[in-house]
Amino acid sequence: MNCLDLRDYGPMPYVVNIEEAASQNYNFRLALWTGNHLQLTLMSINPKDDIGLEMHPDVDQFINIVEGQGLVLMGDSKDRLYLQKLVYPGYAIFIPAGIWHNVLNIGCTPLKLYSIYAPPEHPWGTIHRTKEDAETYGIY
Repeated sequence: MNCLDLRDYGPMPYVVNIEEAASQNYNFRLALWTGNHLQLTLMSINPKDDIGLEMHPDVDQFINIVEGQGLVLMGDSKDRLYLQKLVYPGYAIFIPAGIWHNVLNIGCTPLKLYSIYAPPEHPWGTIHRTKEDAETYGIY
């Protein structure tokens, strides 16, 4: 496994082993590629922590689990998260715009994943080392 330089490479053409990149990321959130219409971020969620309940009104989202085990919650309101699913490496999660969602780490090791937003959700070059950093900057 090569040691990757994890930073935002968009919007230039870019090729990467995404599973290696996700495995090597220890930041809560890191934008790896930000284009005009699409963004890829890496996330590392600590054991017993979560992404945080959120909803993107105009953004579709795709999440792929690379390491660890999680619980996905989705629904049409904060109080009605009717879809609940255990997820492991290889699971894909599709979140339509306007759907409330959260991903919880239910394991004992970091939950590593990558997420694709269309259109981009976070500013170019975003790095949140911790969940608290993301909350401080008001960007979930």
